Amino acid sequence: MTTLVDPCGLPVNGATSAALACYRRALADFQSWRSGAEAGIDLALREAPRFVMAHVLKAWLFACSRDPLRIRSTREAFAGARGLPANERERGHLAALDAILADDLPGGLDRLGSLLRAYPLDALALQVAHVFDYHLGNTGSLLNRPAAVLPSWSRETPGYHAVVAMHAFGLVENGEYDRGEAAARAALELEPLDARAHHVMAHVFEMRREPGEGIRWLRGHEAAWSRRTVVATHCWWHLALFHLALGEGRAALEVYDDRVRGQRSGAIADLIDAAALLWRLELAGGIGGTRWHELAAAWVPHIDDAYCSFTDLHAMLAFVGARNFRSARRLERSLARAQSEPTRHAETTRVLGLPACRALIAYGRGDDALAIRLLAAVPARAHRLGGSHAQRDVLHLTLQRAVERMRRPRSASAVVQGLRALLPHRGDTRHRSAPRPPWTTPTASPT
Repeated sequence: MTTLVDPCGLPVNGATSAALACYRRALADFQSWRSGAEAGIDLALREAPRFVMAHVLKAWLFACSRDPLRIRSTREAFAGARGLPANERERGHLAALDAILADDLPGGLDRLGSLLRAYPLDALALQVAHVFDYHLGNTGSLLNRPAAVLPSWSRETPGYHAVVAMHAFGLVENGEYDRGEAAARAALELEPLDARAHHVMAHVFEMRREPGEGIRWLRGHEAAWSRRTVVATHCWWHLALFHLALGEGRAALEVYDDRVRGQRSGAIADLIDAAALLWRLELAGGIGGTRWHELAAAWVPHIDDAYCSFTDLHAMLAFVGARNFRSARRLERSLARAQSEPTRHAETTRVLGLPACRALIAYGRGDDALAIRLLAAVPARAHRLGGSHAQRDVLHLTLQRAVERMRRPRSASAVVQGLRALLPHRGDTRHRSAPRPPWTTPTASPT
C-alpha cells in the first residue's frame, strides 16, 4: 500500500504522485467553485484506481447536488472506495457518505464534524459540511464551523483562501456584513479567482441594500466569476437583482434572457435562479410572458423528485408563473404523497414545502387571503428550506405583494414605486461569540 500526504499534510492511501497532483487540482477547483473538479478526479482515478480519497472526492461531488440523478451517482463512486485499505480519516469520510446515502444528513454532518475536530486541516470535510449546512439552513454552523478550524490554518496552507471565504459567507448570513466583506476581500487578496469570495461580495451588497455598489463589483470582476466557474449563473442572478432594486427592470430582464436562461440550462441550480428572478420581475410589475412557458417545461421532469423542498418551491414558482396549474397541481399531489414517507424530504414538505407551494397556488389564483394565511406561518421556520437569506426573500416579497393586492387594486406602476418598501427587514442575527480572525481588526483589515 502506497502512502503519501495531501497538500495539507494528511496521509492518503493508494495514490501515486501523479494522481495526487490531479487530486490536489480537483480539490482546489471544488474549493474555489471553479469547474473542472470532476474531470480532474477522473484523471486521478485512471492513474491510481485504489486512491481512496479520490473515490471519496468524486462521491462528494455528486452528493452535494440537489439533483436526484446526481445523488444516485454517489453510490457508484462510494462503492469504488469500499474494501480498499483506508486510514482513520478516510474511514470517517466513508462513514459520513454512508449516512448521507441513507438520507441521514444530520448524521452525516455529525461525522464530518467529528472529522474536523480530529483533523481541522481536512479541507474536503469542511467544504462538504459547509455545503450541507447551507442545504439544511444551519445558519449558525455556516459561521461557526469555519471559524472553529481557522486557528489551525495559515496563509501558507494550500486552500486557506477558501476557508476564509467560507467564513465570510457565514458572517454575512449571520448579519455581520462588514466583517463578511473584510473576510471576502482577504480571501481575494490570497486568490483573486476565488468565485466563492466574489459571490460573498454580492451578498454583502444585497444585504446592505447597495445595488449600485453590487453592480460595480460584479461588472468590475466579471472575468473572475463568470468564466470556468460553477456559480456564474447565480452571480448573473445577483446582478439582475441589483438592477431590479434600482428599478431597472429592462436591464434585469436582459440578464435573464442573455445569461440566466440564454443557454437553456437544465441544471437544478440554474433553474432555481431562473424561477426566482422571473418571479421577482413579475412582483415588480414586469411580465415574463412566454419565458414562463419555457421555464415551466424545463421544470416538469422534476415534479416527482421528492428530494429537496427548496427545489420544489422554485418549481412551483415556475408553474404558477406560467399559469400552468395542471403541473402545479401535479406537484402539489406529489408533495402530499411524499409528506407521509419516512424521509428527511417528507419532514420539510410537511412543515414548509407543501404549505409554501399551496400558498403560491393560491396567490396565482388570486386568493390572496389564503396565500397570506399560509405564507404568514412560514418565516419563523423558512431557514429550514436551506439557501441564503437573499434567496428565501422571495417568500416574504410574495407575502407583501399579496397584502398589497388585498389593500388596493393591482397596479404595475404602484408595485415598481413600492419595490424597495417590499424588501424585508433583515434583523441582526449575529453570533457575537464567534471568534474574530486577524483580518477583521482595524490594523489587519484589507483596504
